Amino acid sequence: MTEVKLKQKVADGLFWKLLENGGAQGIQFVIAILLARLLSPAEYGVVGIIMIFITIANVIVQNGFSTALVQKQHADEKDFSSVFYFGLLASGVMYCVLYGAAPAIARFYQIQVLEKIVRVLALVLFPGAVISVQTAYVSRKLEFRGLFLSTLTASVVSGAVSIWMAYTGFGVWAMVGQQVIYYFSLMLVLFFMVSWHPAFLFAWKRLAVLFAFGWKLLTASLIDTLFNNLYGLIMGKIYNEEILGIYNRGDQFPKLIVNNLGAAIQSVLLPAFSSCQGSPEKMCHMVRRAVRISSFLILPMLFGLCAVADTLVLALLGEKWLSCVPYLRILCVAYSFWPIHITNLQAINAAGRSDVFLKLEIIKKAMGLMGLLVGIQFGPLVLVSIKAVLDFFCTFVNSWPNKRLLGYGIGTQWADILPSAGLSLAMAGCVYGLGLALPQGAWIKLCLQIGFGVGCYAVLAAIFQAESFRYLVCLVQDRVNSRKQNIIEE
Repeated sequence: MTEVKLKQKVADGLFWKLLENGGAQGIQFVIAILLARLLSPAEYGVVGIIMIFITIANVIVQNGFSTALVQKQHADEKDFSSVFYFGLLASGVMYCVLYGAAPAIARFYQIQVLEKIVRVLALVLFPGAVISVQTAYVSRKLEFRGLFLSTLTASVVSGAVSIWMAYTGFGVWAMVGQQVIYYFSLMLVLFFMVSWHPAFLFAWKRLAVLFAFGWKLLTASLIDTLFNNLYGLIMGKIYNEEILGIYNRGDQFPKLIVNNLGAAIQSVLLPAFSSCQGSPEKMCHMVRRAVRISSFLILPMLFGLCAVADTLVLALLGEKWLSCVPYLRILCVAYSFWPIHITNLQAINAAGRSDVFLKLEIIKKAMGLMGLLVGIQFGPLVLVSIKAVLDFFCTFVNSWPNKRLLGYGIGTQWADILPSAGLSLAMAGCVYGLGLALPQGAWIKLCLQIGFGVGCYAVLAAIFQAESFRYLVCLVQDRVNSRKQNIIEE
């Protein structure tokens, strides 16, 4: 594939992936807002406890195979089908484990309803295993249009049912229903929208080859998932489910930004980087471009969100959720380091160095565990604050291998990020100052702050001739011109 065609394919893939994440997450965001108004923080916390166990089980089920399928240069039908059947088998095993452990989980948290919720919610493991193979195929082919339509459909269907359930008094089961319906409907729609379907093929040797790469990613992902969910486990047990619900609400808003833009960029980067793994110079150029673009897009959203946090929560969730504002602001800072994390880790995966990936996770989680042990002594806010500080130091850990692999070290990476960080910080300061001067009507105040922030950032980027701003403008112009040319030729 030529460099021009690769660039266009990456741009198209990113466009559809952003639409997919933006559309689906936008709908899920609206649904979460409506559910938050209908349900209590404690009810949110109950489902948050269970989702910790489901998330960990999902990591084990997928076994790092989905990333291995994308990274492998010549993956074929037998590879995909073998992973498909093995994933279903692993799902069955993990479901039995969770089914048997459900009473113990309920006793541990002293919440009896958890037993039934675990057994119902664990059903998502089966469609989750299938979806991981389907999305690996989509990522490999950079064909995200079908994924966009499928995710959008599943979000609308599951959201409508969950809102009806919450409104009619199902309580915590409304969120359980949303998760189960979402996963099963997404899997079914993907079978119609994606060209891949499982064949009657299976080969242990193919699994062994994929597992040789994937087991390190599995271990790293499992360590990462276990550690990140320790915060939820601790808050749900040491404090209470209401604190966990408040923490999860504070985490929801910045995570929405990262999952939308960050995950979209991440999904497109791995196959794009993998296609250049034989040329370190070319990959370095792409990694550097990814760091600049992702920071230019993500940082203003996170800094702006931090500036409008209190107004946003009051307008969307109501006064009963205002206690989540400090968590929201701290987590905005923590997530602002994701452009460096995502890009560096995807470059390491694309280079086939899953061993390095695993070593990095062990180092970072050792640091995080020490911070966790300290933070527990001082309460949940200090605990989350330490997490943000450690996320900053982890940027140095994640970037270290690429200094040797690509010649792109942390100093150069921060130099690429600082222009966007400076513009974002200036914009956020102006937005926060505007909020102090405006009257107290939450909705009007929020709309004015957001509109002013978008305009302010665009003007600052244009005045200071931000390189990423000029690049994106040229990319959009090229896309428009390409579409016009295609219409003329037709």
